[in-house]
Amino acid sequence: MTTSTVAEFEANAANLDLANDLARFAAQLDIRRLDATVVRAVKTNILDTLSCGLAGSSANAIAEVSGLVREWGGAAQADMFVFGGKFPAHHAAWVNAGMCHARDYDDTHDTAMLHAGVTAVPAAIAAAQLRGGVSGADLIAAVAAGIEITCRLGLATKIDIIESGFIYTPLLGHFGATAAAGRALGLSEGEMLNAFGIVYSSVSGNHQVTRDASLMKRLQPGLAAQAAVVAVQLAKRGIRGAQNVFEGADGFFRVYLHGEVDPGVVREELGQRFELIDLSYKPYPCCRDLHTAVDAALEARAQAARPASDIRSLRVGITAPGYQIGCTPEQVRRAPRTIVEAQFSIPYAAAAAWIDGQVGIGHFSDEGLRRADILELTSRVEPYVDAEIDRDWSRFVTPARLTVEFRDGQKIETRVDYPKGHPKNPMTTAEFATKTRDCATFAARALAPETADRLISTVGQLEELADVGELVRVMT
Repeated sequence: MTTSTVAEFEANAANLDLANDLARFAAQLDIRRLDATVVRAVKTNILDTLSCGLAGSSANAIAEVSGLVREWGGAAQADMFVFGGKFPAHHAAWVNAGMCHARDYDDTHDTAMLHAGVTAVPAAIAAAQLRGGVSGADLIAAVAAGIEITCRLGLATKIDIIESGFIYTPLLGHFGATAAAGRALGLSEGEMLNAFGIVYSSVSGNHQVTRDASLMKRLQPGLAAQAAVVAVQLAKRGIRGAQNVFEGADGFFRVYLHGEVDPGVVREELGQRFELIDLSYKPYPCCRDLHTAVDAALEARAQAARPASDIRSLRVGITAPGYQIGCTPEQVRRAPRTIVEAQFSIPYAAAAAWIDGQVGIGHFSDEGLRRADILELTSRVEPYVDAEIDRDWSRFVTPARLTVEFRDGQKIETRVDYPKGHPKNPMTTAEFATKTRDCATFAARALAPETADRLISTVGQLEELADVGELVRVMT
């Protein structure tokens, strides 16, 4: 960063920082200012996020985190999903967000390249329980504020994940979760501004965890939710945070994103137009950059109607960032040994789709990773950077061009630009219900048979709930 660039940020410090706009938006947002389309989108996000939490409760690392939270104990403020019991709100937010992200099954914004609900929803619920008496309508407003801010910050960011080294879900989710928790806790505009400044001291979320297949990949969003719930409580007690959070000389945009951000994207029609309606939802529990390859493999499989043993090679062309995320190191992604390696393996996901005609939670389990038939085909998947796709799509979730060559010389080529779950290729209400019911079967403890349907029904009537506690009881 050059001195002149720092000087430019200093010169702009006389103007009100973006944090002021976001604080005003989050503190004042009310469900009465949201049209029916936005309310429906927010409720979809809450349902999907909580559904993922049911399945995530049994995922690796969650037993350790939930056990640690139980060991710590403390004030009975907010519930731990699935396992039950009340704990300090920031600890509940941490473990609950970890559950919701653990299966990599939660929402994505395919342009902003992040998950939005996984930090905002658990933080808002924990803060709502801490405050007590928060209505479902207020929860909707809180979550809307949080996921909208996360989405807009992601859309404004021009540097990609590989270049920056950060995962934007937790990095930007610190601010979205703070908005959600702050709105749920009833912060004033001034308190919300301080909360953003306080949480700035905690912001983090690196991409190395993905490269190294670390279980911290699934826990980083929880750290964002946890920090947010701490920040809003400190702000409520009068602690002053940094004020020029984003655009200051040492603000977030310069320090973390090298100034490659367009604040105008965040400010434009804030509160009038909502980017959250463009969130995508996942039919497969793995990195979103794998989904086009899965869809392309399923399409080719249906066309060919031939077994995997007939395949000589299966080539998958994607963007350069998609290749980095889902194919490197190539020798690891073509022979994944851990669940996280498989969750970020385009070869594995494409092979599983061809072998079984579907991709589900069971594929990303210890048992799934012992499937010799899937692993054998995975070794024959050849990923590469497709120059055309990379030129036109490098900043987005990657399309996939899949070419299957059979041993008898037949070739089939399919291409998918918008994976299932994208607003241009959406999941149906029935598909969401199937996902919720499937997630419930993977919960860490046996749940009542009607749990999934109760969750669907409760979220469907969320704006009518007098107290968020009714929703939480379904999750516990």
